[in-house]
Amino acid sequence: MDNAQIVREFWTQAFQQKDPAGAAAEHLGEQYIQHNPLAVDGAEGLVGFVGALQQQDPGFRAQLIRIVAEGDLVATHSRFDVGGATMSAMDFWRLEDGRIVEHWDAIQPVPAQSRNDHGMF
Repeated sequence: MDNAQIVREFWTQAFQQKDPAGAAAEHLGEQYIQHNPLAVDGAEGLVGFVGALQQQDPGFRAQLIRIVAEGDLVATHSRFDVGGATMSAMDFWRLEDGRIVEHWDAIQPVPAQSRNDHGMF
């Protein structure tokens, strides 16, 4: 399985199936470095982040829009609908030996109106 497939499986399990603990156990390395300042390192950071989404909106929806891989890095672009707001997320995941060991992200609300016709997705 290549890195893009690993991240796709992880992302689907964590965010669409809402099983972050299972996704972490299956796909995260022993050390998982988190660069999002609102989350802690390790699997507990991921589980806590998804748990916060579920508390805010138990029916939140997540959609993986695109995925790009090069070497040990995989980038994802995704849409989250949470609590009446739509968010665009771009994430970088670094892998070692088939396990996700590092994560960066940028998350932005999707405005009701845009100055162009292209949209964020």
